[in-house]
Amino acid sequence: MSPRSCFLGVLAVLCVLTCLYSHGHPVAPRDTHLMLCQPHTRCGDKFYDPLHYCCYDDAVVPLGRSRRCGNCTFRVCFEQCCPWSPGPQKSFLVKLRSQRCSSAQTSDDRVCDR
Repeated sequence: MSPRSCFLGVLAVLCVLTCLYSHGHPVAPRDTHLMLCQPHTRCGDKFYDPLHYCCYDDAVVPLGRSRRCGNCTFRVCFEQCCPWSPGPQKSFLVKLRSQRCSSAQTSDDRVCDR
């Protein structure tokens, strides 16, 4: 074996070892929405990012989406429209999604006329 080929072999080994043991920063993807290691939430057969969307009536909707509830509006990702009639006129009650419609009225609830 010639000295030149030994030198190139040692140089190649050093190059490979330098690449393997370098302490450089790992490369992170620019678009974090495509990271497969993060948990995803499902809505029916679709995946969605819970930081930007929610599941409402088996559809993926933006967090800011609102709907009518009597003469009020409610945010579908955080609230729900419940039928409520304490008197002769039918009304609606906007409650948090974590509450049941059948639960007693609280100070957080909003009464909405028809």
